[in-house]
Amino acid sequence: MGIAENIDAVLVKFDINQDALARIADVSPGAVSGWRKGATPRKKALQNICDALGLQPDDILSDHYGLAAKEHGMAPKLPDGAKLPVEAPRTAYAPLFGRVHAGDAQEPEVLDDRVPVPYEVLQNHKRAYFLEVEGDCMSRVYPEGCRVLIDPDRTPQSGSIAVVSIDGADYIMRRMLVGAQTLVLSPESYSDEWEDIVIKSDEHTVEMVGTVVWYQPAKEME
Repeated sequence: MGIAENIDAVLVKFDINQDALARIADVSPGAVSGWRKGATPRKKALQNICDALGLQPDDILSDHYGLAAKEHGMAPKLPDGAKLPVEAPRTAYAPLFGRVHAGDAQEPEVLDDRVPVPYEVLQNHKRAYFLEVEGDCMSRVYPEGCRVLIDPDRTPQSGSIAVVSIDGADYIMRRMLVGAQTLVLSPESYSDEWEDIVIKSDEHTVEMVGTVVWYQPAKEME
């Protein structure tokens, strides 16, 4: 039993029709029709249903602990104090804006793509976007070819792995170390060819583009 059966169980239990549930959820009747075929309700619609009918998200989303299983006496008994996870991982999508060089600074290439990311990750970084890593100066942390998720709303702190724009155009990803008068962009590479980039405050303009908050290995993209 899954979302489709749970939605049907809601209609039966509360003696409402599809249009009424659509009004409760603040969606179109077509959206409810999609749920009855197994589509996942959006977070706001799900919360509207739960608030109005006194339900929990798992009553709608869970296969084994959902409302349909409960109504048919098929839900396993939980230990006291146990909390249910959402059984099926939900996927969201973040745009892939381009590439960031983990090496010499260069302007990123803009790409037109969207990359799946765990729903829970994107919920905490709502305006985040991906950049694809080129170069190996950060290979100990983020290997070449992986995609790093950048949160433009999280200001990098000393010790953060940051993406910065140097003099208005060039993008680079490195470990950022902040001193009194200098900014150090430090490599973390298996190669010994890379050195710290030391920027004095009166020599260059540095824009903090964002902080790396998550990454996706290249093998997971195949």
